[in-house]
Amino acid sequence: MRKSITKFIEKKLKLKINKDKSTVDRPWKLKFLGFSFYRGKGEYRIRVHEKSLNKFRAKLKALTSRSNAMNMEYRFLKLKQAIVGWINYFAIADMRNILKTLDEWLRRRIRMCFWKQWKKIKIKHDNLVKLGIPNNKAWEYANTRKGYWRISNSPILSKALTNKYLKEIGLISISEVYSLVH
Repeated sequence: MRKSITKFIEKKLKLKINKDKSTVDRPWKLKFLGFSFYRGKGEYRIRVHEKSLNKFRAKLKALTSRSNAMNMEYRFLKLKQAIVGWINYFAIADMRNILKTLDEWLRRRIRMCFWKQWKKIKIKHDNLVKLGIPNNKAWEYANTRKGYWRISNSPILSKALTNKYLKEIGLISISEVYSLVH
């Protein structure tokens, strides 16, 4: 089948085929412009290819890196640009569940950045108290030896830096942007 298609394209249409990029395969195994396909509800549907999703996740990871010292407002601006651009390109794909988990992961990364930014015990304590954590629990968590990533998933930090608070200070939800566009 591939030979007949190749012959038609090269002879009749007079186009050159790149044999490395061209393939004949099952739809769910192919990557086309960052998209892939799957069978659902009796028909083939569009989804984001795993490589495209991993590339986007790596970009978000770079923007929320602990070693990347930047103002939170600037970080949120860069995240917004990356998220809106990516969602606008991949808006036709079905990815609601994937984006929900990606949203949770991104909020955890942001909490980690805040914890790293606060640095000193006194500053951690003061900020936790400002965000509504009781004094004794704030001291307990401010003095922890656990790493930034581990603390970012703690109930105290999730209670202090709530999803609502993160939204108020400028973090956009990937799922909400997708819902508006899709």
